[in-house]
Amino acid sequence: MLLFIRTDCPISNRYTPTIQEMSAHFAKQAEFFLVYPIRSESAEQIRKHLKEYGYKLSALRDPELQLVHAAQVKVTPEAAVFSADGRLVYHGRIDDWYADFGRARPTPTTHELYSAVEAAIAGKMVAVAAVPVVGCFLPDTP
Repeated sequence: MLLFIRTDCPISNRYTPTIQEMSAHFAKQAEFFLVYPIRSESAEQIRKHLKEYGYKLSALRDPELQLVHAAQVKVTPEAAVFSADGRLVYHGRIDDWYADFGRARPTPTTHELYSAVEAAIAGKMVAVAAVPVVGCFLPDTP
């Protein structure tokens, strides 16, 4: 499971507790990786971000956007779930906490990523394979 974030995206940063909780919940069944796809974010900036937000997940830099393209993501925070055989089975939002940029609900009412991870672990079809994301756009993506 890949979670695409950037150090300067306020929406990505607000999702830190949700990402941490979900990765801990599924720790025995799925691997979670943070992916930093912004070319200008240095390894030092990423290390600082991980420490500042208390992330305990493995982090990957994707300056050439190989993972971005494989996961078909365009925004942060955006998630990509792959099946055990490497097929992309879901890409999209974590949940519906954000209705629009700058407009958040008090709490999310849907949990697409959680459902997608559960389905992938069980080897089942993911009900919805792609859901639009509210967040910070990635440069250099079509």
